[in-house]
Order: sequence, then structure tokens, then C-alpha cells
Amino acid sequence: QVQLVESGGGLVQAGGSLRLSCAASGPTFSTDDMAWFRQAPGREREFVAAIRWHGGQTHYADSMKGRFTISRDNAKNMMWLQMNSLKSEDTAVYYCATRTRAESLEQYSYEYWGQGTQVTVSS
Repeated sequence: QVQLVESGGGLVQAGGSLRLSCAASGPTFSTDDMAWFRQAPGREREFVAAIRWHGGQTHYADSMKGRFTISRDNAKNMMWLQMNSLKSEDTAVYYCATRTRAESLEQYSYEYWGQGTQVTVSS
């Protein structure tokens, strides 16, 4: 059973930066694709970014491109989300997710989820 633990959330002013971390444990063959999602109050969960285990291919939601950067260290079973130029609309609970390799990173169904970390951006 894969377990995911997010950290790094908090309160930040608009224009600031945060770096979220996701630690994975368990069978690593189940973590080929890793991703970040977020859910704001009263809204559906939305995709943020994803990254492949092999090759490091990445995919971002259009609204995150240029501001957010996803990365991972396979040896450490860690993934990060560097968030810059934060806006109030980035306020949400951010979730780490993983699955075995899918055909495309543009498929958004994931098998394992963390508990989430709160990010609050004050304007």
C-alpha cells in the first residue's frame, strides 16, 4: 500500500512563494506517475501538475504554467511543487497523488492520495 504525506503548506502573502513536499512510501512500482491536485472551498478538485518516474516528463494545468514547477527525486521517493507569484485564487488544499504509469499524463485519474496540505494566500 502506497502512502503519501504532504508538507510545506502555510500562509503566504500574494506574490510570495511556497514549496510543497510529498513523501512516498511503500511499493515504488506503484508510483510511476506523481501529481499535485488542489481543492478550494466550494470548488471541485482540480489538476495542478504531474511528472513521470522515468524521463521526468511533466504536464501542467494552463493556469499554473510559468508559476509552478514540479520535480521529484526517485532515490528519495520525494516530489515537490515550487509555487511562485502566488495569488489569492491559489488558496486551496493541495494533494499529492500517484499511480502506476498511465498512457498519458493528461489522464487525470489517480489511485493513491495524501491527506493534503493547506495553502492560504492573503491579498
